[in-house]
Amino acid sequence: MCSDGRGSAWRNVFEHVQLQAYAAAMSDRAALLKGIRAWLVFFVVCLVLSGATAFPLVHEVRWTEDLLRALSVPEHLPALMEWIERVRRGLDTADADYPFLLHGTDWLAFAHLVIAVAFYGPYRDPVRNIWVVEFGMIACAGIVPLALICGPIRGIPFWWSVLDMAFGVFGVLPLYVVRKKIKRLEGLTLNAGLVPAT
Repeated sequence: MCSDGRGSAWRNVFEHVQLQAYAAAMSDRAALLKGIRAWLVFFVVCLVLSGATAFPLVHEVRWTEDLLRALSVPEHLPALMEWIERVRRGLDTADADYPFLLHGTDWLAFAHLVIAVAFYGPYRDPVRNIWVVEFGMIACAGIVPLALICGPIRGIPFWWSVLDMAFGVFGVLPLYVVRKKIKRLEGLTLNAGLVPAT
């Protein structure tokens, strides 16, 4: 009788420890999921803004030129100002005489928006859709050779290509953080025998 009582007490202790471990795993899982989703929202907002700004490109370059002049940039950074003026002249000519050329930037904007939609997958179920994050990281890495190869062919100044490459570098950072968190979530999910997040 006494041994049954001790066995029951040990079972209760064991179940209590299991419940505490499960609760801790659920708490860690919830925190990881929250962090993953916050980083994904940040990345998607940046991606959408980057794409949406390709639609009004002609007007944006005009506004940029006006702003730079108001800030006396021509006196301090003449090379930058000359480049902006050249880009503005090219876009004005294309807009006036060859507007179909600007349709390419419409497609650029659309591509950004479509890629942004794909990130709903890892937002909903990070472990199952980690491949979307990895695809994004590969795309960010691809910006560097694209800028280095196509920049000189298109007559882009090297310092502008460096700015282009910065999009890849800064784009991959949040995705790297997200991937690490997803891997931790995956390990936690497997160890606790939980169903992946949805």
